[in-house]
Amino acid sequence: MPQRPHPVGSTADADWWRQAVIYQIYPRSFADADSDGIGDIKGVTSRLPYLAGLGVDAVWLSPFYPSELADGGYDVADYRDVDPRLGTLDDFDAMVAEADRLDLKIMVDIVPNHSSDQHVWFQEALSSAPGSPARARYVFREGRGEHGELPPTDWPSSFGGSAWTRVADGQWYLHLYAPEQPDFNWDNPEVREDFHTTLRFWSDRGVAGFRVDVAHGLAKDLTEPLRNLGDALSYQPDALPDDGSHPLWDRDAVHDIYRGWRRVFDEYQPPRFAVAEAWVRSSRRAAYASAEGLGQAFNFDFLNTPLEAGAMRATIDTAIAHARDTGATSTWVLSNHDVVRHASRYALPGTAGKSDVEAWLMTDGRNPSADPDLGLRKARAATMLMLALPGSAYVYQGEELGLPEVADLRAADLRDPIWVRSAGRVKGRDGCRVPLPWTREGANWGFGSGGSWLPQPAGWGSFAADAQAGVEGSVLEMYRAALRLRRDLVSDEVLEWADGTDAGAAARGLLHFTRGGGWRVLANLSEEPVALPPGTVLLSSGPLSQGRLPAWTTVWMRA
Repeated sequence: MPQRPHPVGSTADADWWRQAVIYQIYPRSFADADSDGIGDIKGVTSRLPYLAGLGVDAVWLSPFYPSELADGGYDVADYRDVDPRLGTLDDFDAMVAEADRLDLKIMVDIVPNHSSDQHVWFQEALSSAPGSPARARYVFREGRGEHGELPPTDWPSSFGGSAWTRVADGQWYLHLYAPEQPDFNWDNPEVREDFHTTLRFWSDRGVAGFRVDVAHGLAKDLTEPLRNLGDALSYQPDALPDDGSHPLWDRDAVHDIYRGWRRVFDEYQPPRFAVAEAWVRSSRRAAYASAEGLGQAFNFDFLNTPLEAGAMRATIDTAIAHARDTGATSTWVLSNHDVVRHASRYALPGTAGKSDVEAWLMTDGRNPSADPDLGLRKARAATMLMLALPGSAYVYQGEELGLPEVADLRAADLRDPIWVRSAGRVKGRDGCRVPLPWTREGANWGFGSGGSWLPQPAGWGSFAADAQAGVEGSVLEMYRAALRLRRDLVSDEVLEWADGTDAGAAARGLLHFTRGGGWRVLANLSEEPVALPPGTVLLSSGPLSQGRLPAWTTVWMRA
């Protein structure tokens, strides 16, 4: 098939994404142009100059499609339109044109594992008979028990409860997330072709890339009889088998789907690319990032690794090695729309894991007591470490302001289905999705004049962009300086540890490596200061003291 150039967002550099900085926008919480309390596409467009000034290369939009918001927009009712509460396709085109003017690329979220229950296909399935072609686009099965009153299997929903819901005629349909998110049957060629159409639809509008939601979940073992999971109910990546044999997650067959996507991507010049959200073992992540597949995969090991030098070094080495195996580049991320913001995670005592963080949220952030100043200091050091690593860095909206998690949202204000599906045992992800503060004063701190779909806390304006702009030492100015320097410093994709193969420095809390052109990076992830080597300081995450690198501080130098 001939390649189809597109003037909007085009570039001669097909590999622009390999070491890009990509800024994630959660549209409903970014900027509200029409003052209805919900962020929108025009709001995004109005703030693109701010993002260009920040120094990012691309903008990734979380779902903006028509949705009943059963899962914050990840229940998509129409994959080829804009939610009317967020704007129109004309608004989207205007946003892409403005991004192109500012030399920013646009990426969009694609949600292929499941649709909304309001999607026209699922509504057709509900009104069709068992065994019909309409039902074959999804996963419908008869139940167990004398009257089919039991779910077909013991498969659990990731949001709690059963992954099966019964319909009026007695059959059950599969949803690995909320009941409002029925899973597609990716064994069905019609499903595959329809998503190829969707990828072309957005690529034709100038979209440069895609973030693939639940990329590891599309291929399922649907051979009869369906297998119960039994003792293998855990969906944690390290609990999954390393041979692709789990009936639901990370099956080898998923890569045939993405080879089809790659053929679509390569119809364009430059080729489109994608990054997989694949919660899998690190040893199996590379397959998603292959040149025959999506191109990149998120490295969540980095996000989940304690801020300890030895652990960080091991994670960095593993990620770079796996990326090298497939010719991809690694990805680095510290926060996103699904996790507690890293400024708050690092404020908790010790090396708080996921369960510790969730328990902290359930106390509205009161127990254990957090140290926000230390958390921000660690967050700044971790950010400068991340931005110095070879590969792509993904930045979540508001982290450049040092925003903390809003841990004390009232139960009545929570929107995340995890809260309801877990019967109030897990608070969910709303605390990282609270709308941004743009101004230190004014209605809703500049988000919009018509309220805010999640309440913003008192004092939110102290983090505002205009409160930090031009202020030496502010988090915003650190990000701007780092991204400006990074653009000049990045050359090859090589990292060399300054201490060779000796990990003794990491054992003492110090990470020290060099990049091409004499760029030297030192991250002191310990409680004690260390001596700085000779060289010119380019930027540091915090003040330096008499030739020493203070605790929890990262510095960039030139030898």
